[in-house]
Amino acid sequence: MGKFTIPDYTVYLCTGSKCAKRGGKDAYKMAKSFVKHLPGGKDIELIRTECTDRCDYAPVCTIQPGNAWLKEYRTKDLLGALEKLTAKE
Repeated sequence: MGKFTIPDYTVYLCTGSKCAKRGGKDAYKMAKSFVKHLPGGKDIELIRTECTDRCDYAPVCTIQPGNAWLKEYRTKDLLGALEKLTAKE
């Protein structure tokens, strides 16, 4: 049986229809690539969600712990937030 580890951060990205059309799907792909190439240190888990029921603010994502929400973000905004997570000591 494998070892279960709890990630330092969990990022929930909505890729439902409205969020996907407004860049959420592409942002997920870029974030997945970013996290895949992280050099050691912080562990970030990405979870795709189908809908957060906040379609007026699409695309949306939340970063846990801390309950930080990004709304109407661009891919560079998400990558910037992920970089800040990895830079924290």
